[in-house]
Amino acid sequence: MYTSYVLSIIFNRLSGLSCSVYHLRLFNVEVTAYVAAAAILCRTWIEQPGTSDKSPRRISKYAVMTGFNIALFPVMVFFSGMYYTDVISTFVVLAAYLNQLRRLGRGHTESFTQSALVVVLGVLALCMRQTNIFWVVVFMGGIEVVHRLKSLRPQPVETPSFLTLTEQIKFYAWRYSLGEIHDPPLNQADPIDLVLCVISIVLFIFVGFVAGNGGVVLGDKSNHVATLHLAQLLYIWPLFAFFSAPLFTPQALNIATSAYRALLSPTNSSSPGQIPERRLHTTNQQPPKQSLALTTANRLGSNTALQACVVAAGALAAAVAIVRFNTIVHPFTLADNRHYMFYVFRYSILRAPWVRYALAPVYVVCGWLCWTTLRGYGGSHRAPSDTFPSSGSAATSSNPSPSAVGKGEKKNTAVPATSQDDVADSAAAPPPTSTVLILLLATALSLMTAPLVEPRYFILPWVFWRLHVPAWSPPPLSVRGGGTSSLSSQSLARGGSASGVEPRLVLELLWFALINAGTMYVFLARPFYWRAADGTLLDGGRVQRFMW
Repeated sequence: MYTSYVLSIIFNRLSGLSCSVYHLRLFNVEVTAYVAAAAILCRTWIEQPGTSDKSPRRISKYAVMTGFNIALFPVMVFFSGMYYTDVISTFVVLAAYLNQLRRLGRGHTESFTQSALVVVLGVLALCMRQTNIFWVVVFMGGIEVVHRLKSLRPQPVETPSFLTLTEQIKFYAWRYSLGEIHDPPLNQADPIDLVLCVISIVLFIFVGFVAGNGGVVLGDKSNHVATLHLAQLLYIWPLFAFFSAPLFTPQALNIATSAYRALLSPTNSSSPGQIPERRLHTTNQQPPKQSLALTTANRLGSNTALQACVVAAGALAAAVAIVRFNTIVHPFTLADNRHYMFYVFRYSILRAPWVRYALAPVYVVCGWLCWTTLRGYGGSHRAPSDTFPSSGSAATSSNPSPSAVGKGEKKNTAVPATSQDDVADSAAAPPPTSTVLILLLATALSLMTAPLVEPRYFILPWVFWRLHVPAWSPPPLSVRGGGTSSLSSQSLARGGSASGVEPRLVLELLWFALINAGTMYVFLARPFYWRAADGTLLDGGRVQRFMW
C-alpha cells in the first residue's frame, strides 16, 4: 500500500494533479490501461520470442484482444475504482515478465542495465505485495532455468537396448544431467510426459517437503498457526471456469465433433499385412528379453487412455481427500456479508456436509477445462519456446524419452513469425509443458499459504493462465480419420480465427462487460445497513455495499 501511494504521489506531481481521493483512484484506473499494454506485449513475445530486434514484431489481433480482456478482468476492474494495490501490483509483475521474455528472446549475453532492471522490477513487485515473490522468483526463475538447460545442447547419442528398468532410468537421468530435457508442447504431451518433464522433479520435491514439514508457517509462529490450505487449489478452477466460460466453447464443439466422427467413421482396423507404426517401431526396438518392471513401465508409457484414467481417478481422489481433511473456513469469510464469498460459502459447502463432497467432481471437471484450454486444438503448431535462439530444440537421442516410442515426433523448424499466416500459427501454438507446470507450482505456493479465500488472490494466477491460452484454430471439416480437407478448410484451421477477431474473445469481452456492469450496479444501487437483532444500526449507521 505504501509503495502504491508513493508512486501515486510521484505520478500526480509530475502530472500537476492534486493528491485528492479522486486523483488517487484515477491513478489506479490509468494503470489499468498500462496493464492492457503490458499484457499485449507479453502475449506478442510469447507468440514470437525469436524475432530479431532489428525486424518489426507484428502484433496479432489475438494478442491485442487478449490484452484488453485481461485488463477488463472483473475482479481487477472492480478494485481499480478503489485504492487497492492489486492493479499496480499486476502491472509491475507483468512488466517484470515482459522484461524476462525480451531477455530470453534476444538470445545474447545481457548487459548490466538489463540485469539491474530485473532486480529493480523484482524488488518493486515485492514491495507491492509480498506474495509476488512466487511469481518473480518461482515462475519466472523456473522458466529461465528451463531455458538455460535447453541451451546446453548435448551431443545426440544412440539409445541402447534396455533389459531392466534401472538401466533405462539411469540412461535418461544421465541425458537429463547433460541438458537433454523432455519438454514437449502441451498439446503433444501425454499424462506420462508430465512426470518426465524436468520441472516435475521440483514439484515432487515440493510435495515431499510439505508432507514432511506438515504445512507452511505464516508470519509470527506465536500468533499464526501453521496453515496448509490445499482447498485453495480446488476453488481456483471453478473461479477460472466462471470468468473464462466463453473460452471453453471449443471443448464443447470438439466433443460434438468427436461424437459425430465416431458415429460416421468406419471401424478403425488395420489393413491386411499392414502393421501400425507404433507396433512396428516398438517391435524393431524391443530387446529379446526384458524385465517385467521395464515391460510394465513401457506399456504404461504408451497407453494414453490408461494414463488418462489414472490421472482422472487420482485427481478425484485427491479432491475428495482435500475436502475431507483440509476444508478451512476462515472466520473472516463468514464475518462480513458485504463480500460475495460470504454467500458462495453459505450456499455451497456450508449448506450441507454432502455438498462439499458433491463439488469434488466439479473441481476436477473445471480443472480439466482449464488444462485443455491451454492445450489448444491440434498438434501441428510449434511451441513458442522452440523459437528462442539460444535454446532451440535440444539435441536429442534417437529415442529421447520412454514415452516417445512410437509417437512419431516431428522435427521442429524454428523460424521467426513474419507473415500473417506465421503470426496466426504462432498465436495458436500451445505453451511448453514445463511452463504450465511452473505456473501450477507458483499458483500453488501463492494460494495454499492463505487461509482466507479472497478473489483478489486469484488475479495473478488467472492473468498468467490467460496469457498462455493459445488462439483457437478450428479443426478441418473432414470427419473421416485419414481424409483430406479442402484448401479453404485447411486455411481456416491454420489461422482463420487467429488472424481475425476470434469469436471466443468477443464473447469473453461481452461476458466481462456484463459482469462488470452487474457488480457496479449492485455496488452503487443496492446499499444496505448493518443492524442488530433488535433493529439498531451498527457500524455507526454507515452505508454498506456489496463487493468482491
